[in-house]
Amino acid sequence: MQAIQLLSQGGPEVLEVRDVPMPVPKQEEVLVRVDYAGINYADVYQRNGQNPASLPCIPGAEGAGIVVEGNAELPPGTRVAWLSQAGSYAEYLAIPAWKLIVLPAEISAKEAAAAMLQAVTVQYLCETSYGVQPGDTVLVHAGAGGVGLLLTQVLKHKGATVISTVSSTGKAELARAAGADHVILYTETDFITATRDLTQQKGVHVVYDSVGLNTYLGSMAVLRPLGSLVLFGQSSGNVPPIDPMHLCRQGSLFFTRPTLAHHVADAEDLKYRSQRVLGWLREGILRLRIHQVYPLQQAAQAHADLESRQTTGKLLLAVSADAKAGLAGD
Repeated sequence: MQAIQLLSQGGPEVLEVRDVPMPVPKQEEVLVRVDYAGINYADVYQRNGQNPASLPCIPGAEGAGIVVEGNAELPPGTRVAWLSQAGSYAEYLAIPAWKLIVLPAEISAKEAAAAMLQAVTVQYLCETSYGVQPGDTVLVHAGAGGVGLLLTQVLKHKGATVISTVSSTGKAELARAAGADHVILYTETDFITATRDLTQQKGVHVVYDSVGLNTYLGSMAVLRPLGSLVLFGQSSGNVPPIDPMHLCRQGSLFFTRPTLAHHVADAEDLKYRSQRVLGWLREGILRLRIHQVYPLQQAAQAHADLESRQTTGKLLLAVSADAKAGLAGD
C-alpha cells in the first residue's frame, strides 16, 4: 500500500509517499480502508521533532473509512472513524476494534474525519478541563483555527461570552460567524489590554491557549482570580517551566496541560465523548469548516499550509481512490 512514511524528522519536505507493507491485524484488531485522514498540529510536532517519534513511522492519528476485515460487531463495510491511532496517513490501517466509532448514516466520512479529533478535544476542554457555565467569559486564542471555530460554537451554546484572538480581518469574520462576541486582532492590538478593557478589568474565567510560548504569560495576565489557564497546544513553541508562586501572585490561578490521549484512553471514555460530539453534529450545534482537502501525495504542502497560519478550519488528506475521485469532483 501507499503511505507517508517518516524516515527522519524535519520540515514538510520529509513527508514523502512510499510503498510499504500492508498491515496485518492482530487479535482484537480490524483492518480499515482509510478514506480521509485528518491533519492536526500534533502531526506537525511529530514531524518536526517537538514530540519525539520512533522512526520510521507513519504519521497521522485521525481518520475515517470502511472496515475491510472485521469481526461480529464490526463486519466488513461498516463505516467508521477514529481519533487516536497512529499511522493514519496510509491507505490501510490496523486498529483495535474498541477505538473505532461507528458512523450514523447522516454523517459522511469526510465530515467525520474533519470533526472527531478536534471536536472531542473541544468536548474535554469545555466539559472536563474547565466546565464552562452560563455567564462565564472565555478567551480563545487562534479563534479561527480548526479547534477555535468549533470551541466557539460550543461555548456559545453553553451560554458563555467569547473573546477570540485572530491574526487577520478575514479570520476575524470567521470567528464572528462562529459566534465570538468580541474579536481581537493580535497583530494590531495588545490582547492583554484589549481583554482587560472588554472585561472592565475583571479578567476572564478561563483561557483556552493552543499557541503556547508567545501567549502563555499574557493568558495568565488576563485571568480573574481563581481563573483557569487551559494550555492545550504550543504552535509558537514549548512553554518553559512555570513557578507555582507566579500562579499564586496572579490570583491563585489554576493551570492545566491536557492532551487528547488521556481523555480517550479506554472504550468507555471514547464512547461517551464521541457520542457527545455526534449529538452536537446532529443537532447543528457544531457546523464544520473544511479549509481544504489534499490528495495523500500532497501531505507536505498541507503541512506547510497549516504552519503558515493562513488556513482556517480543518485540513484533510484524501487517501483512498474513492476519496480522491470525490476530490476531483469537488
